[in-house]
Amino acid sequence: MSTLLADTGNPDLGLLRAINGLAVSAPRWLDSAVSWIGEYGILLGLAAVCLTAWLQARRRPDAPVAVAGLLWAPLAVAISELANLPISAIVDRPRPFVDHPELEVLVEGKEGTLSFVSDHSAMSMGIAVALLLVNRRLGLVAGALALLQGFCRMYMGVHYPTDVIGGFALATAVVLLLAPLAMAVLVPFCHALTRTAAAPLVVARRPARGGAGDGRSRRRREPAAVEQPAPESDLAA
Repeated sequence: MSTLLADTGNPDLGLLRAINGLAVSAPRWLDSAVSWIGEYGILLGLAAVCLTAWLQARRRPDAPVAVAGLLWAPLAVAISELANLPISAIVDRPRPFVDHPELEVLVEGKEGTLSFVSDHSAMSMGIAVALLLVNRRLGLVAGALALLQGFCRMYMGVHYPTDVIGGFALATAVVLLLAPLAMAVLVPFCHALTRTAAAPLVVARRPARGGAGDGRSRRRREPAAVEQPAPESDLAA
């Protein structure tokens, strides 16, 4: 076979068979749920996590820096996907069910696509690592979703474990290695946005302290000034 990774070896194939074998004995509704989650659901969940992180970042004292870090997440994912194009072409690894038709495949239309590296795994881990640099708590949530993504891709029978690991490694390398350069561009860009009409995208508007009504009420509560007697020098005059 012409592929560089055609001989997957027992650990790789064995783990895939163990995870994908769960789909054989699982009820049909569970297989359908895992398929939807692995194909679309986790990516939608990560989008919701990113939205939450953005809403929180706008209220931070270092809002422009935090928002710049969040902007790096989708950009890093795009770079990872572009980097994967030549990698997939060079490795030229078919989907696991092509060489192992005994596997249970839960999604259709993957026959003509390549397996290494897993795009879904790269996208999920890229978002998770980028979020971890900005918001530790939400980054850990995204990391858990990324791990679940890798499991789902193997459960569905469309990726080897090394495809998933390769996607994780590629995305992590892109995010961490290019982050200094990206932030050197994105931070000034976000600071510049704060001086434009797009400022609410970077910094949340804070309510003004003490409106006109508060001023009137304070004036009503203030005691009336007591007229002081004139100085004796003025009286003498």
